[in-house]
Amino acid sequence: MGTATGTGTDTGTTQPMTVPVTVYGAYGHTGRFVVAELRERGFVPILAGRDAGKLRALAASAPGLEVRPASIDDPASLDRALTGAAAVINCAGPFALTAAPVIEAALRAGIPYVDVAAEIEANVDTFTHFADRARAAEAVIVPAMAFYGGLGDLLTTAAMGDWTTADEATVAYGLSGWHPTPGTRTAGTVSRERRSGRRVRFTNGRLEYHDTEPTLLKWPFPAPMGTRQVIGEFTMADVVTIPSHLSIPEVRTHMTTEAAADLSSPETPAPTATDETGRSDQTFIVEAVVRSGDTERRAVATGQDIYAVTAPLAVEAIDRILTGRIHATGVASAGQIFDAADFLGALAPHITFAPQVRRDGSLASTVCTA
Repeated sequence: MGTATGTGTDTGTTQPMTVPVTVYGAYGHTGRFVVAELRERGFVPILAGRDAGKLRALAASAPGLEVRPASIDDPASLDRALTGAAAVINCAGPFALTAAPVIEAALRAGIPYVDVAAEIEANVDTFTHFADRARAAEAVIVPAMAFYGGLGDLLTTAAMGDWTTADEATVAYGLSGWHPTPGTRTAGTVSRERRSGRRVRFTNGRLEYHDTEPTLLKWPFPAPMGTRQVIGEFTMADVVTIPSHLSIPEVRTHMTTEAAADLSSPETPAPTATDETGRSDQTFIVEAVVRSGDTERRAVATGQDIYAVTAPLAVEAIDRILTGRIHATGVASAGQIFDAADFLGALAPHITFAPQVRRDGSLASTVCTA
């Protein structure tokens, strides 16, 4: 068994722990990154999912890992998968199908639940259906603890700083390209079916479904990307996570046109590993901008491979939950439950985080890089 350490905010002491963590969907593209990150940080992954053969194949690649097949339509098998675990990370999409059953199992087991869902509707379901129960049980459920939903929320929260409200928030995604996994494509199909092909946005303080055609904009990303064409209101899970705890009536997300074209084309292949960790050569810049009147505040993150970087996001979340470094219980997004700036700084070298403050268009603070 591995050992993980962390600092609890209640005691200020280091708490050594032997920590088994169940990864549901462990053999998927993102699940494999999560398993590797857990091992790297001294946790002991328990491999769970629907396909016993794929679980055994993954276990064979890293001796000592326990395999626990489980199906979302078999609560007893999910209970066995979570027995003895300190927490569960759900990496199995579509989350419209898997989130609720795995959350139910986590509540029965009395352990924290984290998922990497990018599906807007699935995340809405988690907040809607589990908020009261989780709060009453003082349970911890963190949806969308991933590149989409989690990272944008953390950046926006860090950019807000001491503001309690803002007029609008924009998260601009500068991706060099996007080779979607089969899981991403399946989840997108489920989401489109749930919204009958309509688009979605967060405006006037609520989610709104519409048929308006998207607009093309120019977005001035920081160097080295520079100004790029983006699809305006290419809406991602941030429109669920950010408004769940920040008083911002307008939340928008934009996407570089190259990445959007890759996603929409059925001919775009899945990601290809280009280094020993399995990462692709995809790079990203994510810029969160909050505006209040004429004042803007910004925070920027850069890194490589949106799927790979989800793993340190999810595992850092588990570490902080298990060591008491949280601000809330119940269903909570990343920016609400964690110290956003501290969390982002802890993700180095996976992510480079640069908090900035701009007032009336001028840079008013030194850019700090973690």
